[in-house]
Amino acid sequence: MANLKEVRTRIASVSSTQQITSAMKMVSAAKFRRAQNAIIGMRPYAASLQEIISDIGEGQGTFTPFHAVRPVHSVVIVVVTSNKGLCGAFNSNVIKLAQQRIEHWQGEGATIKLACMGRKASEFFSRQKNLSLTSYDEFLDSPSFDAIAGLADNLMADFAAKGIDRVEVVYNKFKNSLTQIITCEQWLPVESVGGKAENGERKANNDYIYEPSQEEILREMIPLTLRSTFYRMVLDSLAAEHGARMNAMQKATDNATELIKDLRLSYNKARQANITNEIIEIVSGSEALKG
Repeated sequence: MANLKEVRTRIASVSSTQQITSAMKMVSAAKFRRAQNAIIGMRPYAASLQEIISDIGEGQGTFTPFHAVRPVHSVVIVVVTSNKGLCGAFNSNVIKLAQQRIEHWQGEGATIKLACMGRKASEFFSRQKNLSLTSYDEFLDSPSFDAIAGLADNLMADFAAKGIDRVEVVYNKFKNSLTQIITCEQWLPVESVGGKAENGERKANNDYIYEPSQEEILREMIPLTLRSTFYRMVLDSLAAEHGARMNAMQKATDNATELIKDLRLSYNKARQANITNEIIEIVSGSEALKG
């Protein structure tokens, strides 16, 4: 059994760690609340915009270059992780799925380009050879629509110029503070996701009045929809990150609490054993003197 000094030192060390994890949990909880409000506010707008665009374009053919489906020779995979750790399996799950997508497209003979948002992904994939990698880690420090929309515009321009044939985004979709859904979402080319009824049939289109023409509206609205979707995915990842870190720090705090209890029990047992030994020595000495 460890001596009393070692146990006391261990208790002090674990107590210090417990204070740190508890403070980090409170910080993550505050950030999580803001990120949750942001994604909850963004989702209805993005979903409604996507539904309207799908209704407008339903059955009208392809009006923008962003719908063009062609043989895939060049793929951009956008990997969204975090800049910091201590969030459980949040980053490792995204990296694992991104690695699977890389292997899939390499097997198809496509050229892979990575756009990493988050230092964890950048650090991991920078160690791999034969991968073209661009980092946008600074976007997550203070995410703004303008900065993220700028990246989206660059990708759209490359796709329209046929420099790339497909763009996928790998990220954690936010569900709640305890659950993140690992997602790989096709961003380009645009997929028609028109609304469907419960029986699987297409819902009737809304009776829109177009001014200006339907084609011109699509040309203006599709890029806006793509920017909003891209921004929504980043907000999803941020909310999921803070939720994962808050949960991880709560578990770490609980584990530290249990460990402190065990250490204190061990300390008390060792202390009682020392006291018992001292009493035995005193009694033995007293009996020796009597004899």
